[in-house]
Amino acid sequence: MGKRLGVVLAVVIVVAAFVALAACHRAGSAGALKEAPLFTLKDLDGHALRLSDLRGKVVILDFWATWCEPCKEEIPHLIDLQNHYGAQGLQVLGISMDDGEDPVRAFQQKYKMNYPVAVGTSSLADQYGGVLGLPITFVIDKQGQIVARHIGATKPTVFEEEIKRLLAP
Repeated sequence: MGKRLGVVLAVVIVVAAFVALAACHRAGSAGALKEAPLFTLKDLDGHALRLSDLRGKVVILDFWATWCEPCKEEIPHLIDLQNHYGAQGLQVLGISMDDGEDPVRAFQQKYKMNYPVAVGTSSLADQYGGVLGLPITFVIDKQGQIVARHIGATKPTVFEEEIKRLLAP
């Protein structure tokens, strides 16, 4: 009985720590601003996708996968944000962590994703602190600084508040 209680207690502690860490990251309070690691990938159309080309824009950088249920919930909201704020200086970028382009291309067409999508690499994921779960979404300001990191599906209102603040003159 004592051993079982110890295991249950250990599981509760691990879950509580994870929830606290996730809450901290959701709130964007992960610490001081950090420059977003630059990268160049080929998007699904074969064009170079360079983060450096987006300086002066607010960027939502979304690591996701076609098999990820929370990603499927979040992507329609990202499409709406791109539609609504794109002309004001927002650029959503989707970085799929799938193993190849074929499922990603089919997903992009099915969901009518209106922003650039590329297949990411483990090296890129490592540059952003590792991708241990999906989605993980970074909000990057006009100067290229990461201002928030969200782990898991995030309410569209959270992104919208951050976008409005960052796009304000």
